[in-house]
Amino acid sequence: MINFTIPGEPVPKGRPRVTKTGHVYTPQNTRDYEEYVKYCYKGPMLEGQIRAYVDVFLQIPKSASKAKKKRMLMQIERPTKRPDLDNLAKTVLDAINGLGYKDDSQVVSLRIDKYWSENPRIEVNLREIGKEEKDD
Repeated sequence: MINFTIPGEPVPKGRPRVTKTGHVYTPQNTRDYEEYVKYCYKGPMLEGQIRAYVDVFLQIPKSASKAKKKRMLMQIERPTKRPDLDNLAKTVLDAINGLGYKDDSQVVSLRIDKYWSENPRIEVNLREIGKEEKDD
């Protein structure tokens, strides 16, 4: 089992861009964030089938009232704003492709949740299916 945290405000996977000459590229802020995710990953290369748990913690808006902030911290109110969950998961899983596992096709189960927090981050838990019982 591998656990790691990516501190800071989460960045979703940006859509590929195309130049006038037809060259396709990934936006710079996405490339930068993927490099940061790689830096945060300190685990070994996982083999076999992988179950991934991704918890995204978004910054509570400064405009939130005290009552609303309390509900957000208690997870009574959860984020329904952008960024989209699928784009956040794609950024993390693509970034550690070839580092945490040979190919992201090894991820056969994915659970991702969004929460509010005063400490924005992404927490990732990767488990090899079949080895879970031995690790716990």
